Amino acid sequence: MRSPQYQEEDRLRNGGFETPSPRPRIQAHYHSNVSEQKRRRFNILILIFRFASFCFSLAAAIFMFSTSSTSSTSSRGSPSWIDFEAFRFVAIVNAIVALYSLIEVGVSVWEISGGNTLFPEVLQLWFDFSHDQVFAYLLMSANSAGTELARSLNGMDTCTESNAFCTQAVISVALGFAGFLFLGLSSLLSGFRLVNFLINGSRFHF
Repeated sequence: MRSPQYQEEDRLRNGGFETPSPRPRIQAHYHSNVSEQKRRRFNILILIFRFASFCFSLAAAIFMFSTSSTSSTSSRGSPSWIDFEAFRFVAIVNAIVALYSLIEVGVSVWEISGGNTLFPEVLQLWFDFSHDQVFAYLLMSANSAGTELARSLNGMDTCTESNAFCTQAVISVALGFAGFLFLGLSSLLSGFRLVNFLINGSRFHF
């Protein structure tokens, strides 16, 4: 380390001004890059969860929409999802969530590729978090109702005469719960992003 005398001579040679060290700027740039990389990885994780939610919800809706028996042994005709209110609820909610998740996948891709949110950041974060909460609640309610109906139909004439119908309905409900799981994870991450924004502004910190 240089003595105070040499430091004073250096200061005088520079016209009485100390030459600013580039180290703080380098450190700031480094921390900015690290923060941006974390933000990108975080957004990619959200994208994965939203895409999984889209796949499972879409599969659940397709399975439920196609649950109609081809059995001709039933004297009351072939059962279908449209004959049961709970199954209609499962089919419609999963279809809506699949559409919402697809839109959010597109929004996530936009943000990852461009580095900016589609809408103003605070508006985008509130939109994502609030809609994740609402649709996660709807999925849980619909699949819970579908589970209860599937249990009540088990062993009854409907499932005895058309076992394929009941099996397909159960698969649809199970896929819906998987979609709820990934949507719930997306909701947790979007909630974290919102809280982080409210505390730190546009800065991203773990």
